[in-house]
Amino acid sequence: MPAGVAPIVRIQAEDFDIAAEIGRLTEGRADVGAVVTFSGLCRDEAGTLAALELEHYPGMAEAEIARIAEEALGRWPLTGLTAIHRFGKIAPGENIVLVVAASAHRQAAFEAASFLMDYLKSRAPFWKKEHRVDGSEGNWVDAKEADDQAAARWKSSR
Repeated sequence: MPAGVAPIVRIQAEDFDIAAEIGRLTEGRADVGAVVTFSGLCRDEAGTLAALELEHYPGMAEAEIARIAEEALGRWPLTGLTAIHRFGKIAPGENIVLVVAASAHRQAAFEAASFLMDYLKSRAPFWKKEHRVDGSEGNWVDAKEADDQAAARWKSSR
């Protein structure tokens, strides 16, 4: 891992500002040549979803995301890495998650962001419950096999 690079990991109820988060990783830096961001938003599921309620295990969620972020810093030459995940009730169109990876070169930033997102989807301890537009109680959302498969591809790389 590059000297002095520590990941920024936050789990919060409030929204985040993507431009401000990019600024935190790049301000005053002339060695950053690439910034890759991924922002995940709440979908309305064809107009049926009023909100998605995200719960997490405080302490454990931060530790697991930090562990994944540290692994990314060890795999790629990054100049900065941020992971923010929201909890609480989130309406369609609102932000849920943000990953920002900064590096001197684009390939490292792309790969690190993809790696971190794949592991966030499959390993971070969050639970999602649907709240329907019609007022009915939604289901807890099951993990998807595709998310596990996406994360598994990183075990064979590097």
